Amino acid sequence: MPRRLNLPDSASVATPDTAGKLFAPSAARNVAPLIDALKDLLPAEGEVLEIASGTGQHIAAYAEAFPALTWRPTEIDTTRRASIQAYVNESSLTNLAAPQDLDATAPGWAAQVGAPDVILLSNLLHLISTTEAQTLIAEAAKALAPGGQLLIYGPFKRDGVLVSEGDQRFDADLRAQDPEIGYKSDTDVDAFATSHGLSKGTLTEMPANNLLLQQKKPL
Repeated sequence: MPRRLNLPDSASVATPDTAGKLFAPSAARNVAPLIDALKDLLPAEGEVLEIASGTGQHIAAYAEAFPALTWRPTEIDTTRRASIQAYVNESSLTNLAAPQDLDATAPGWAAQVGAPDVILLSNLLHLISTTEAQTLIAEAAKALAPGGQLLIYGPFKRDGVLVSEGDQRFDADLRAQDPEIGYKSDTDVDAFATSHGLSKGTLTEMPANNLLLQQKKPL
């Protein structure tokens, strides 16, 4: 989660357990479809940096599902970093790193993360401004290793259009809370990425009207 933490309840709901882990029902619902989609996109080995790892549910499941990859969570929020660490501690997986404090909406973060083979983010772009989304994509393009890929999952406008009543309501809720945030168009994201040297890859249709966008860095 970026520094914009004042969001509608519908944007992010998570409850703690006695071990310090946060549990988000939405993450529990979408992690299995994400793992299925990632099977066709991830490299056989290498390093995956997850932006805004949130509760830690996703990345703990990814690390278990893809043991040949090293998984590096990042998160700006202290409470959520603690939750991620609790998932790390519980899992005892050797391919799951401790969470890094990182604001991916701020310029310059590429210098802090090395050269990952994959940068992955879920359910983030609609919670940040267009300028912040452009910064995130620009920094990701700098950080990625040659031949790497940027994978972005979440709700999007389709060629500038909100295609369902649920999307229209959620986007309106977000903009009422902060007029700078809200759904981004898939075509705009492709254009942002192209302007920073990435090329459009696979577009995967996901449950609940979400998309998984792939952007590739040339070798």
